[in-house]
Amino acid sequence: MQRRTFLQGLSAAAVLGSLPLTSRIAFAAAASPVSVDSLPKLEGDLTLYLGRGEGGLYENVLDAIRKRNPKLNLQIRRGGTAALANTIVAESKAGVRRADLFWAVDTGSVGMVTDQGLGQELPKDLTAQLKPGFQYPRWSPVTGRVRTLPYNTERVSPDQIPDDIMALADSKHTIGWAPAYASFQSFVTAMRILEGEKATADWLRGVKRHAKEYAGELGVVMGVERGEVDMGFANHYYTLRLKSGKPDANVDLAYTNNDAGCLVNASGIIALSEGDLPVNFIRYLLTQEVQSYLASEAYEIPLVNQVAQPAGLPSLDSITPPDMDLRKLADLRPTLNLMRKVGVL
Repeated sequence: MQRRTFLQGLSAAAVLGSLPLTSRIAFAAAASPVSVDSLPKLEGDLTLYLGRGEGGLYENVLDAIRKRNPKLNLQIRRGGTAALANTIVAESKAGVRRADLFWAVDTGSVGMVTDQGLGQELPKDLTAQLKPGFQYPRWSPVTGRVRTLPYNTERVSPDQIPDDIMALADSKHTIGWAPAYASFQSFVTAMRILEGEKATADWLRGVKRHAKEYAGELGVVMGVERGEVDMGFANHYYTLRLKSGKPDANVDLAYTNNDAGCLVNASGIIALSEGDLPVNFIRYLLTQEVQSYLASEAYEIPLVNQVAQPAGLPSLDSITPPDMDLRKLADLRPTLNLMRKVGVL
């Protein structure tokens, strides 16, 4: 109830409030998060294409930015992230630019746009705020999410969970999954890139023999907690959100090691039009206030240096995701073809 009341009463000050003078960070301190108090005011017209994201929390951030910048005329077009990416590419090929910014909820859609040569180069002081491995010249990650194995703490002990995602094809445990869900398909795409098509196909067939299908990954985590399955595949924040409302929930998180099972994906934003205004808008999303808000309310991983992790999640330094260019996750069609071929879609 407290969480719901906070969101209903959210104001610009709640998300973008002032930090104490002693803790303000100078705008030139590139490696550290900045406060909104350090940023220039946003003035003028901007059109943002916004992929659907995190239950209205992204909208709360945008509303707060608007209230803090009354001379900003921010127009928002909402839709599925992949569909908006396709629209941006199609508009570009037709010689039309309707979007100044694209905020995508996965890096596959970011790659779809940047691979077409779209996206303005970002200043180095902006990208230097981001954690190592998340610094890109033509787009900025905003927040991250890690693939996890939520497991039922009454049915499975941690030492029964392998740290190799491929071993789960032969597991005796029942597993919940959501093959039609975009995050799962990005995970399978990463597996296909890292392990190859044959190994991925064999893995899908193996897991299918002892898997229960859910419509989405929140459903997976809820099914794990209820004991319908022993464990599942899901992004980390579904488990953390469930436990925030039910601290005694019978579910915890396990992580694999250096494979697609612990892939760290990211939401990201691209400046599509030239000038300072789109870039300065991106700066707002990387502030201490916005990063902290998305960590505490959406349980997403802040990707700016020196911003605290969500409660209940280990630091990124203790997780060993695979080393790969996240933009490669844009190559989704072979994944869907493979999943259909083995009968999981």
